[in-house]
Amino acid sequence: MFSKILIANRGEIALRVIRACKELGVKTVAVYSEPDLHSLHVQLADEAICIGPAPSSESYLRIDRIISAAEISGAEAIHPGYGFLAENAHFAKVCETCKIKFIGPRPDAIECMGDKSRARETARKAGVPVTPGSEGVVESEAEALRVAKEIGYPVMIKAVAGGGGRGMRVADNERSLAEGFHQARMEAEKAFGNPDVYIEKLIINPHHIEFQVFGDEHGRVVHLGERDCSIQRRNQKIIEECPSPLMTGELRERMGRASVLLAESVGYSNAGTIEYLVDDEGNFYFMEMNTRIQVEHPITEEVYGCDLVKQQIQVAAGEPLSEYVVNARPRHHAIECRINAEDPARNFQPSPGNIELYYAPGGRGVRIDSHAYAGYPIPPHYDSMIAKVIAVASSRRAAIARMSRALDEYMITGIKTTIPFQQAIMRDEKFQSGRYSTKFVEEFLASGAFRPSEDS
Repeated sequence: MFSKILIANRGEIALRVIRACKELGVKTVAVYSEPDLHSLHVQLADEAICIGPAPSSESYLRIDRIISAAEISGAEAIHPGYGFLAENAHFAKVCETCKIKFIGPRPDAIECMGDKSRARETARKAGVPVTPGSEGVVESEAEALRVAKEIGYPVMIKAVAGGGGRGMRVADNERSLAEGFHQARMEAEKAFGNPDVYIEKLIINPHHIEFQVFGDEHGRVVHLGERDCSIQRRNQKIIEECPSPLMTGELRERMGRASVLLAESVGYSNAGTIEYLVDDEGNFYFMEMNTRIQVEHPITEEVYGCDLVKQQIQVAAGEPLSEYVVNARPRHHAIECRINAEDPARNFQPSPGNIELYYAPGGRGVRIDSHAYAGYPIPPHYDSMIAKVIAVASSRRAAIARMSRALDEYMITGIKTTIPFQQAIMRDEKFQSGRYSTKFVEEFLASGAFRPSEDS
């Protein structure tokens, strides 16, 4: 086991990794930007090193500064969390060259699955269904129009290096395709430094289902079931649950088997997530693979009774997959709400500022993963998520009731949050019945079910 680990991230995921390290008896090193000086991950780590000013390009994305911090502190390994450098193959290679263990998959696996076009081809070769689309990168508007004509509208234009909904556009006809193609390329260049895009057929009203896979460095790969991530706005997830209300035992077996085969085909180790679009008939199509721990990993932990972050560290240290992971079976139902510092009454406008009052819900079956506290200044430079509420119960119905109770208890003043919006969703009959797709939030807002004047 490592004696000291550097966490190359911030916010709640940095805090989550620090807690796992402490339980394993491992010392921790936090890195932080100047405005994050008062963040909880800085206060709770054994050591903390400032790596630059507010812009992530000058701090959390600076590989040289993070490696220097690891070398100065004597850290033997780096946990990247999610976002920032978590899926950066070059960073993983630099860690390898500097004899620092990267807590994640090997660089070649990140490279293979990080390029969305290459990942589709890898999935196809592994026998995993993929949506019809371009064979690779689409180089020009003319080629984009040709591909779309072949597979039929509507289509989705997607950045090959994309994630978090950036570099994506839907096109229903030639005009919107021409506009969307150039917009997606510009957005991808700005967000990822890579303008390449590919095109795939858009599945109408799909369910967004992801499978948690885990591999060790001895060749063993398992899956720990699925999460339903269909409740999203502008391709950003808002609410997730495990297991999915769509899932049957037979479908879980088929998708789980496909997920393991795909991970095995690239010699995958550590935590990863394979994302699919699933239609109402149970047909599933590979979308992409995230070669890191996911924001929503807590619901899998609560349902399957395991600690995925501890397992990440143990696997990176050369240990085989734990039996409690290999033999894990679903035992409960869990729902997660991502609490963002946004104002849902004003089109989800970001709401940075100082938190005045902060009271987190508690009680049986409620877990809060957060770096927020009373007096915490939320900087405007980073992702707006400040907390995750996870409600766990013996059934879906009970989990929804518990989440509703927890959201009602949550008190955060000084800023606006998405809590009122998520409270309204918990009360929605369509959500309660489990009959929803990726269009849910769009339809929910259009229906007038959320009335900001009453709920904000």
